[in-house]
Amino acid sequence: MSNYFRKSMEDILDVQHKLMSSSEILDNFNSVVNATIKAFNNGKKVLLAGNGGSAADAQHIAGEFVSRFEFDRPGLMSFALTTDTSVLTAIGNDYGYEQLFARQIEAVGNEGDLLYCYSTSGNSPNILEALRVAKERKLITVGFTGLKGGKIDRVCDYIFRVPSKSTPRIQEGHLKLGHLICGEVEEALFSSYKK
Repeated sequence: MSNYFRKSMEDILDVQHKLMSSSEILDNFNSVVNATIKAFNNGKKVLLAGNGGSAADAQHIAGEFVSRFEFDRPGLMSFALTTDTSVLTAIGNDYGYEQLFARQIEAVGNEGDLLYCYSTSGNSPNILEALRVAKERKLITVGFTGLKGGKIDRVCDYIFRVPSKSTPRIQEGHLKLGHLICGEVEEALFSSYKK
């Protein structure tokens, strides 16, 4: 086993242990799960945004809500704002990259919807602009970031600061938290569908 493998696995386990033992993470987790359940029950949706690997996380979690997570059940209204190349390139060309998600929220975001924002640094300009518009439109905002929190730390209703400075460890934490949220929401809304 290489030193890189061993050290990385130790770091992964350390971050997971810190996530599991953080009362702040647990409190925010319960609040986000409850807010997400309430939104879906009220015909609202979850919008997700991120850049690069965080865009992949946004798409991944949208897919879990829309399709299924642990078992077959009805789909849940969720959209990653990272997937429509025509929309993305039109906004980028006409308004600039910082408006990539904000413009979409202006078009489809409604009061009571949730916006899950992923930014390992917490300082991505297009995420901050998305949050500004989301607040104006009275969406509930959930931030996924790293140890330092960044600027999104001050503007999100709920924040998940993965306790690491390493981008890969932060993204792994985001994915785990997303999976756990999906699992809790699915169980709460559709446990009668389990076989």
